[in-house]
Amino acid sequence: MTDACIITCAVSGAVANKQQCEGIPYAPEEYAKEVRRARDAGASMVHIHAREPNGSPTVKPEHYRAITQAVLAETPDIIINYSTGWVGLPMAERVAHITDLKPEIGALNMGSMNYAKYSAKRKGFVFNFVFENHFDDIVFLLQRMNEAGVKPECECFDVGHVESVVPLIDMGVITPPVQFSLIHGVLGGIQATARNLAHMSSVVPDGSTWGVIAVSREQWTMVAAGAALGGNVRVGFEDNFYLPSGQMASSNGDLVEAAATIVRLQGREVAEPSTARELLSLSAEPDRSAVA
Repeated sequence: MTDACIITCAVSGAVANKQQCEGIPYAPEEYAKEVRRARDAGASMVHIHAREPNGSPTVKPEHYRAITQAVLAETPDIIINYSTGWVGLPMAERVAHITDLKPEIGALNMGSMNYAKYSAKRKGFVFNFVFENHFDDIVFLLQRMNEAGVKPECECFDVGHVESVVPLIDMGVITPPVQFSLIHGVLGGIQATARNLAHMSSVVPDGSTWGVIAVSREQWTMVAAGAALGGNVRVGFEDNFYLPSGQMASSNGDLVEAAATIVRLQGREVAEPSTARELLSLSAEPDRSAVA
């Protein structure tokens, strides 16, 4: 267990909108302000899903470039982490922004699953689909990230997703130490309990790093559990709008501030970006030339 805890902020996601939460950024300058607030509160990494200025989600590299340039102009030391999660797009399009712009970290999903939200009030599913991530697609994404010099972040929605890294290490398409995100609370994946996180983190390969992601109000229980177990944590409007008090956060910075308080209550320090890069085996001086 390390004393330093990396806090990642997922500032927007690809689904929620300003009608649901006013603080979700659309335009590059809005991303820049939200990341600055998150950084000031203790975040050392930002997870980006790009939006067009009208709020539509996009994988187009030009939008990722504009957002990243605005973010780095305001917060030059932040670790940049891009998503590759999408449904219904060719794999080459899902990774083009990473190969073109070369962020420090690229997230990829480690397995297929049912992905749903259920309403007990309606007695039916709000949405319900299969999130397909075939091993061939995972290998393709890893190969493209390796060619670009981008560290993969393995997003795991269940225990088997963590263990799926074993053949990939043997194939040489991913090199330890591996960075894992352990995602809890999505219907179809593992549910958000401290016991589940304790088990899931126990199968992470020795020497690798992991962080916890949880959706909705369970996020705060899981932040506390993740910090207590020695992991890193993620918060942000992609996953949850509400503070532990139940009040809607006005910015991502409010959520990061609450996470930092919980981390410190577990007797741990909040990692600065330089410490986070060391823990994640990243270069101390990131190459930003592709973004410029």
